[in-house]
Amino acid sequence: MSFVGTAAREGRVNISPKGGSGTLVVVDPHTVAYLDLTGSGAETIAHLRENGRITVMWCAFEGAPQIVRIHGSGRVVAFDDAEFEEWAARFPENPGTRAVVIVTAERISDSCGMAVPRMTYEADRDQLDRWTAAKGPHGVRDYWARKNAESLDGLPAPDVEPLL
Repeated sequence: MSFVGTAAREGRVNISPKGGSGTLVVVDPHTVAYLDLTGSGAETIAHLRENGRITVMWCAFEGAPQIVRIHGSGRVVAFDDAEFEEWAARFPENPGTRAVVIVTAERISDSCGMAVPRMTYEADRDQLDRWTAAKGPHGVRDYWARKNAESLDGLPAPDVEPLL
């Protein structure tokens, strides 16, 4: 599990939890990429399109207390972009995939996590997979067009037209 932080130039800061088996890959020593899955909002996409600033953070919930952060720039490769298939091929197929986010590290840091609680991993959740599979491609695109078109601050997010 990781947390992604982005912010509009003016407006809100957003922190999004990310997770799921196979949804993050290390591309090279300075680049990671993750699947942006369908969600209730599209803040990360909107913020990255506006200014590209991103921080990704991991906390150790078991073992030694530690926190790792990547401060950097991010870009969005949306499902209808020319390079989407190339990037998506790095991940397991997921019916909720909306985009791939590519993060280039400008700074990587670690710190103690002595106040982070200990928690035990039980299992990945499957609700999003079941929800998107039940909606089907048309239903998911309609949801993106209705619910994910802009950020809370009114910034444009995925540019999606519903399938007819």
